[in-house]
Formats: sequence, structure tokens, C-alpha cells
Amino acid sequence: MKKKQIKRPAPSLRGILRIAFILASISSLYFVPWILVKAWILPLPDTVQEQLDEAIGYGFDGMIVYVDQAGKPPEFYAAGWHDRKNKIPAYPQALFKIASITKLYVAVATAKLVKARRLSLNKTLAEYFPELEGRIENADKITLRMMLQHRSGIPNFVDHPEYWTKPPKSRQETLEYALDLPADFEPGEDYGYSNTNYMLIEDLIDRTLGYPHQQYIKEEILNPLGLKNTFGSLGEVDIDDVMSGYYVGVDVDFKYENTCLMLATAEDVGIFLRALNDGSVFNKGEQEIYSSIYVYEHTGLLPGYQSIAKYHKDMDMVVIQFNNTTNFDGYDWNLAEIIYSRVVKIVRNK
Repeated sequence: MKKKQIKRPAPSLRGILRIAFILASISSLYFVPWILVKAWILPLPDTVQEQLDEAIGYGFDGMIVYVDQAGKPPEFYAAGWHDRKNKIPAYPQALFKIASITKLYVAVATAKLVKARRLSLNKTLAEYFPELEGRIENADKITLRMMLQHRSGIPNFVDHPEYWTKPPKSRQETLEYALDLPADFEPGEDYGYSNTNYMLIEDLIDRTLGYPHQQYIKEEILNPLGLKNTFGSLGEVDIDDVMSGYYVGVDVDFKYENTCLMLATAEDVGIFLRALNDGSVFNKGEQEIYSSIYVYEHTGLLPGYQSIAKYHKDMDMVVIQFNNTTNFDGYDWNLAEIIYSRVVKIVRNK
């Protein structure tokens, strides 16, 4: 894939999300759960491809599914649009913004650095980031382990009331949305999913290594697994290879935004997820550390991008699902999960 200059279209993300926020408030008044019921109770199609075609009829612009069942060749499926404006059909090898699935890669990298004794799970946030003491409550009590497990109590920056209407322009501005706020709970006393935890962990890895964590992930995780279609940012890829992302009611392609997040093909995510679950991504002693700090499956959500990556132990099977249509009322997310569960049932019934 050749690198290609990104041409960013107008309007700005700030304006788009302000409009989206207003539209979401209005559309929530007209929520129609009957579509979810319909998607759930309709007779199960015979094939995964039929299920994806059906899903497009529910309003998804495009969808990709990858199935890797032990002892069988991988299966690739796609339906709808890769690029709606230019009428390019969806295809399974497209790059996709994997959003919070990235946390799995970051947690693996952290486990490796802990095993190498370059990081300690028991050191506190204040020890690693002295400048944040007094700006993040309980910084002297929050350990790296708690951050990895989402048990730190650090507020999630995306929950700040101005995050969507006044999007941050840098990592520091993003962090500001989580600073100088009361803790969600006392460290270690509860669970609260927070993107702030993993942004800080990424920064910690950068600071520890003296170079970007994306480079470490590439050298220690991607290259050993032969993953050549996983990238740390939009700047590394041809923008045309990235599946377009859409927000309901806003006629803008979101693939040009969130430029510093990971992208991958469904196959690459599937290969990584299998290696995570069978332990082959780890060196000696690393998996025990990982198992104590994080999970073995994940989902992802960004404006325009939803992803589900799960391993089904009873069938020794990985199923990855990407879809490129979102909204803020949770409607499309629930629908995507229904489609995913039906895809798994179809494969089980074969």
C-alpha cells in the first residue's frame, strides 16, 4: 500500500460533531426498537453473506466479517459500500479504524515491558507522571495495574460534556478533559471503563522507551506475527484503502478524522486475536502477566466505525465484524451486536 497525501474535506470535525450532537438529541425522541426486535426474530439466513446483505437493509452503509475456525480456511465476507460517495463496494481487505480494540495491543506491549522489568504494575501514576499529582485525584494511589484494569477511578475524557461539541485538537487537550475532576471512585474499589487510562499508558510507554509505542508494537507484536496490514495512523497508509465511516444524518466521510488511531484489516485483527488467545503472541512469562491485567476480546467505537473482535473457545473460532455506520443513541451499536450474534449462530449451524 503506497502512502498517499490526505486531502481533508470541509466542514471541520468540530462543526460536524456539533451538528451530530444536536441531531442525536432530536433523533432519540423517535427511537424505534421494533427494528431491533425484527433483526433478532427474523428467521436465520443460511449463509453469512445473506446475513450481511440483510444487515445493509437495516441502514448500515458497509460491513465486513472475517471468520477463522480451526481446521478450516479463513472466510471473508463484505456487503454494502466501502465508499458510498464514489460507489466503491465494500471488500474484506479494506483497512478499518479499530478504535478501542487498540487497547489489546497496548496491554500486550505493557505485559512485555513488565516482564522485561522496564515497567512495574505496582508503581503509581504519581511516580510515572509527577506533573499529574494534584490534577488527577488519587494519583499517588493509582497503580499501573489499576489503570490497565480500568479500576483507577480516573474520569473518561469522552464523558466530558464538551468533548463532542468542542473536540480536542491534541493529546494534551484530550487529557485536559479528564484533569482537575473528582475521581469516579476510590482506586481499586470499582470498575469504570476509561479511555484516559490507556492514553496515559501509551504516553508512559513512549516515555519509557524514548520512542513511539506504535514502533514497539510493530517490532514486538506485528512483525513476529507477520501482520503487514496493521498501522498506527492514517499517515502510514493510502487513504483510499481505508473504509469510509458515516454518522447517521451527517453527509460526511469520517475516515479523514482521528488520524492517530490504529487501522487494520479484519484478517490482521483476527490473526492477532487468535495469537492472543492461544498465547503465541507472548514470550515466556508474559502471558501470565497479561492474564492478570486485561481481557482477551474487545469492541471498538468511533464516529463512523464500530468493531467487534471475539474468540469463541468452544469452536476454536475467531469472528471479527466491522461496520461503518454509527450514531450517538446506541441504536446502531445494539443492531451490530445482534448481527454479530446471528453470524456466529450461522457458522455454528454449518
